[in-house]
Amino acid sequence: MVAGLALGPLRLPPVAVALELLHLHSGLTPREAAVVTELRLPRVVLALLVGATLALAGGCYQGVFRNPLADPYLLGVAAGAGLGATVAIAFTSKGGAAVPPAAFAGALVAVVLTYLLGAAGTRYRTPATLILAGVAVTSFLTAVQTYLQQRNAETIREVYSWLFGRLGTAGWHDVLLLLPYAAVSTAVIVAHGRSLDVLAVGDEEAASLGANPKRTRYILIVAASLATAAAVAVSGLIAFVGIIVPHTVRLLAGTSYRAILPLSALFGGAFLALADLAARLVLAPAEVPIGVVTALLGAPFFIVVMRTVRRGSV
Repeated sequence: MVAGLALGPLRLPPVAVALELLHLHSGLTPREAAVVTELRLPRVVLALLVGATLALAGGCYQGVFRNPLADPYLLGVAAGAGLGATVAIAFTSKGGAAVPPAAFAGALVAVVLTYLLGAAGTRYRTPATLILAGVAVTSFLTAVQTYLQQRNAETIREVYSWLFGRLGTAGWHDVLLLLPYAAVSTAVIVAHGRSLDVLAVGDEEAASLGANPKRTRYILIVAASLATAAAVAVSGLIAFVGIIVPHTVRLLAGTSYRAILPLSALFGGAFLALADLAARLVLAPAEVPIGVVTALLGAPFFIVVMRTVRRGSV
């Protein structure tokens, strides 16, 4: 957080930045203090919230579907949220408060379609069929989104600005818009950490232990979709956070979701704050879209995870 506030085209002493946050005498000029508190602080806080919600959603989907490749983007959830947000932007006066509910509806429709399509013609949802279903749903929803963009050319610039992920225009309004959705979804998902540990042994065994697998899955799918939709609504499409962070946490802290979920939120926020810092510094004073940075890191990581899954080690 301190690095995100201190570094940029205008570099400030980290100690002075920390003192300014504590409302102590920092030695910063009024202009420098305004840069810290009015420009950089809401952006860093938003990065922490978005990263935490995306990583938490990814860890939750992996537990719900018992699939290490499950991710808000691979399951089509982000594409559904993006389509919902595009509809809100194109058919309302600036999107505004209508964007999160529309994105949530799109995310929920997408995950239901993926879940149903992944079991079409069979009772079993294997990792391969689930991922293929997610790819199919993502392609279809992306096509619909592209059609809407072409039909509403005046909104193309605004839509594309968040298709690649962006935190540059973030203000406290975006933080306050995301905060209630993030708080509710985080509380629900973290509270079900033990339930996900029980589901990991299989539905029949979980039922014999007194759990209700179907109800637990429905609750967690709704909560994870809410988290994804809210994050997409304020920051655009930022991929691979939901794969990189939970897997890293799993390597460090073990396989219990009671540890994976809260640590994923913590490390997810830190990861995206650092990714945003890299996006600001690589071509300073210009910026690289943050979605490009996470994709450059996430694509090779996904390949490694996929090869590990194929060997049966995850």
